[in-house]
Amino acid sequence: MADFIKINPADNVAVALHPLQKGREALGVVLCEDIPQGHKFTLRDLAEGENVVKYGYPIGHLTRAASAGSLIDHSCIKTNLSGLLEYRYEPVAEGEKAVSGTPSAVFRGYRRADGQVGVRNQIWIIPTVGCVNGVCEQLVENFRRECELEVVCFPHNYGCSQLGDDHQNTRKILADMVHHPNAGGVLVVSLGCENNQLDAFRELVGPVDESRVKMFACQKVEDEIAYGMQCLREIYAACKDDAREDVPVSELRVGLKCGGSDGLSGITANPLLGVFSDWLVANGGTTVLTEVPEMFGAETILMNRCQDEATFDETVHLINDFKEYFMKQGMPVYENPSPGNKAGGISTLEEKSLGCTQKCGSSVVRGVLKYGDRLSKKGLNLLSAPGNDLVASTALASAGCQMVLFTTGRGTPFGTFVPTMKISTNSQLAALKPGWIDFNAGVIVEDSTMAETFEAFRNYVLAVASGEAVNNEKKGYREIAIFKTGVTL
Repeated sequence: MADFIKINPADNVAVALHPLQKGREALGVVLCEDIPQGHKFTLRDLAEGENVVKYGYPIGHLTRAASAGSLIDHSCIKTNLSGLLEYRYEPVAEGEKAVSGTPSAVFRGYRRADGQVGVRNQIWIIPTVGCVNGVCEQLVENFRRECELEVVCFPHNYGCSQLGDDHQNTRKILADMVHHPNAGGVLVVSLGCENNQLDAFRELVGPVDESRVKMFACQKVEDEIAYGMQCLREIYAACKDDAREDVPVSELRVGLKCGGSDGLSGITANPLLGVFSDWLVANGGTTVLTEVPEMFGAETILMNRCQDEATFDETVHLINDFKEYFMKQGMPVYENPSPGNKAGGISTLEEKSLGCTQKCGSSVVRGVLKYGDRLSKKGLNLLSAPGNDLVASTALASAGCQMVLFTTGRGTPFGTFVPTMKISTNSQLAALKPGWIDFNAGVIVEDSTMAETFEAFRNYVLAVASGEAVNNEKKGYREIAIFKTGVTL
C-alpha cells in the first residue's frame, strides 16, 4: 500500500495518500513537517513565484519559497488565473475507448412511449409556484396510502415574482421534469395567478400522454385536494403496470458531479468516474459534465477534445459566459476552493478543476448544453450550471440524466430528483458515513486496482439503474434547486 503518489512525471509536488510524519523520507526528500492526507509536499526546493505543478499542469504560484519536503497548501500558493481569455482550437482528442467488460451490457429499465428509458417508475407532483407547496405535500401524504408506486413532490420557492432569465429558468427546469423518463406519471399543480401561468407552461411542455400527465390550477377548483386525488388515481391507473425490461447501456444517461472534494478526489473517485464515462460512451451511452466554474483552469483540456470547431466555439461561450456572469455581479471569478476543499488538500481553483474534469475521462466532447436544455446527442456532453451541489445536480437530472454520480471527500446526504449516488474518495469517509456513501473509491489507494474497482463500480451502477436504491432514496432525501441570477419582485 503506497503512502504517497507523484501523479505526473512533470510534477514538482507529490500527494500524501495517508498522513505522513515529519522526518520521513518520501520520493528522495525528507519531510520538513507533518503532511496531512490529501495534501501536497514539494519534491525539490521551489522559489517564491515559481509554479507548483500537479497533474502535469501549473496549479498556481508560490507566495513564498519552499524547501524540499515542505507542505504546500492554500496559505502559500496563489492562482495564476484571471478574467476572460481568448482560445484557439488545437484538437488533441484521444477518442472513446472501452476499458473492460462486456459491450453488450444491459440494465433493467422502463421503456417510455416517447422513446426514453427510465430507471424508476414514480409518480411526481410538481408545483408551478411555491405558493402550492403545501397542497402538493398534502397530496403526497394522502395518496401514498392508496398507491403502491413511490409518490414524490418537489417543492421550490419560485414560479412568481421573477423576471427574465430567472423566470425562464424556472419554467424550463419544471418542464424538463414533466418529460423525465424516471416518472411514470406527473401531476402539475398551479395556483392560478402566478407569473408561471398554467396555460403558457402547458404550451412550453408540449405534447404529453394526457393519461399520465395532468395539470390543474387550485384557484379554479372547489376542493384542490379532492381534485388532485382524482387526477392522481387516473395517473396511477395508467402507469401502475409498467414493467422493467432489458435495455442496452446505450440508453443510459449519467450526470457527473463532485462536491466536498479533497486531495484524493483527483486520484481515486474522479478518475474512477472518468473510466466509467469512457466505458459508457464507448458503448453508446451518454455522460454529462457540469460545474462550469470548476472547469476554469482546465477548460482548454475540454476545448481541445471537442469533436469539431463548432463544438469548440460553444465550449468557449460556455466558459466565458459564466465568467461574465461573475464579473457582472462584481464577484471575483476565482473565489474557489471552499474552506472544506482547502482543509482536504485543494489549494487553488486550477487544482480543483484539474481534478474535477477527470470525471469525464478522455472521450470526445459531442455536445454543449445551455442551462435547462435537454440532451439530444449521445456521448460526452458539457452542461452550463454552477458548482453548487443541488443546483448542478438538478440541472443534470433536468437535462435527462437518469442518475447522478456524485464524488465527495467530505460527505453530503442530499439527493436530487433522480438517484444521486455518493462515491467517497477515501475509506475513512465511507466508514464514518455509511448512511451517506454508496460506493467507496478510497480502496484504489489501498488494496484494489483501478481495473478491479471499476469492475465493481460498473456492476453497481447497472444494479442501481435496474432498481437498487441508493442512500438518498432510502432516506427520502430528494430536492430541487433552480438557478437564480436576478431580482425578486
